[in-house]
Amino acid sequence: MKNFKLGAVSGAIQMTADASADINLLDPLVGTWKGTGFNQIWRPANIKTSGGNPDPNQDRFLELNETLETLTFKRIEGVIPNRGLLQQTDINLLGISYEQNIQDANVKDNGQNVGIHFEPGIWLSIPATHSNPIINVPTVARMATIPHGVSIVTQGIRKDGQGGPSIKPVDITPFEIGQPDKKIHFPESILTNQTKFRTAAKDIPHVTQAMVDNPNSVLTNAIAGKNIVKTTVYTISTQPTTPIPTGGGNSNISFLEGQNNNPNARSAQVDAIFWIEEVHEPNGKVTFLLQYTQTVLLNFNTLSWPHVSVATLVKQ
Repeated sequence: MKNFKLGAVSGAIQMTADASADINLLDPLVGTWKGTGFNQIWRPANIKTSGGNPDPNQDRFLELNETLETLTFKRIEGVIPNRGLLQQTDINLLGISYEQNIQDANVKDNGQNVGIHFEPGIWLSIPATHSNPIINVPTVARMATIPHGVSIVTQGIRKDGQGGPSIKPVDITPFEIGQPDKKIHFPESILTNQTKFRTAAKDIPHVTQAMVDNPNSVLTNAIAGKNIVKTTVYTISTQPTTPIPTGGGNSNISFLEGQNNNPNARSAQVDAIFWIEEVHEPNGKVTFLLQYTQTVLLNFNTLSWPHVSVATLVKQ
């Protein structure tokens, strides 16, 4: 296997040799992970007035869930050849399949926790390419299929570093499409405001205002005081990144796309960060955590509505 080294989590990527398909950037993910998390989504609320017409003043519902999650990754045996054209030689990819199952931790149906998300997909480990395109470092890609009628391809990079992760705050406030600085605040995001357009308090007994203000606080609280000695970070997006030219995109069924540029709930962008953390316990035991934060922008009624999911999972 050829040698390569990635810089610190917050530093630049460093290479000591050309990467090839025998380097699988995804090995730290392989296995079964279980744990808890928090899910937030603004979704359309087609509320009728007493006259039977849609209420133009209430287009949204803020759904909040405390979650239970199982996430399983399995190696795909062998290499996956991709053919280059003219000056770009062929490359071989390596892959892992995954299945994600998320349930509501509090809401039950016939004694069972209600399922709120199912997602099968594939991650790819992609070697560096010398031409068409020139990407001097290996990259990773995640291909996901969601039963709502959405498929995504996200691409990005892996970095390895010493110590724990750097987890920045995330904001659920909607904004004008394409203008993230033009935020629009709604009363549903304040838990003390009484409303029928937010998940009932009895179904989210442990959700706090701090969690709604910054879902990533759930992640930082989960690892507070832990001795994390190493962290592997996967940063991926459906949007092209710089300075590394990556691919990706979102596909939606026609119902989500709507018509005349008036989507019902179009998945427009996905950004995610996955952290694999090596934790040294006081008793000498070593455990591994998988933490992630993901933001999906859903576009409807002239705004982008952030849908944020976070979780802390333990390798089984």
